[in-house]
Amino acid sequence: MTPAQKLDEILSRMRAACLSSGRPTDSVGLLAVSKTFPLEDILALYACGQRAFGENYLQEAVDKITQLNEVAPSHPNVGDVEWHFIGPIQSNKTKPIAEHFHWVHSVDRLKIAQRLSDQRPIDLPPLNVLVQVNTSGEDSKSGIGLNEAEALCEAICKLPNLKLRGLMTIPSNTDDTSKLREEFLMCKALLDNINAKGLGLDTLSMGMSGDLELAIECGSSCVRVGTALFGKRS
Repeated sequence: MTPAQKLDEILSRMRAACLSSGRPTDSVGLLAVSKTFPLEDILALYACGQRAFGENYLQEAVDKITQLNEVAPSHPNVGDVEWHFIGPIQSNKTKPIAEHFHWVHSVDRLKIAQRLSDQRPIDLPPLNVLVQVNTSGEDSKSGIGLNEAEALCEAICKLPNLKLRGLMTIPSNTDDTSKLREEFLMCKALLDNINAKGLGLDTLSMGMSGDLELAIECGSSCVRVGTALFGKRS
């Protein structure tokens, strides 16, 4: 399939999932996860209307962002690409993340949030951030525990150069739909509980190529799709 056909297929799946869940069809956004794929593939999806792209690997992402800036004169309007960092964050990597990205989905420690705020250039708007929650309870997985997430959200709201937008989760790697639903609903309930305290969060990032319908049913407002748009990674 062409990039346009792949994008249309995903958007159709998203619209159908929204309708079957009784949600507005524009209530869920698509983040195209472009990690390991070249800038040419990003530009092909951009030409079809996709604007938000997610990257896991910092140096690879910065290289693409730099390349995009260099080719911008020959690709009108690419300045409206929205870059999302979705990978684990090491303390020594916060500065380039703060400098190059519009969104960060994977904040799970106050130290990381403080560094992102301190290192956000003053000429840029506040960095949109999501708190990553470990709903599966796996020790090998990044993310803050469910019981600690609310306190982290409250602390981030006090940082001057960040804008807390919501939560992100990566569920268990399983085909057990009931387990996935349970973990998605945990994250949705946490978002609702935090908002009951007046934080006004508007984003729930969960769901990927294989489970986006279930994630939308459970309240996701942003699905992160890579394989179904770009193909399998080597």
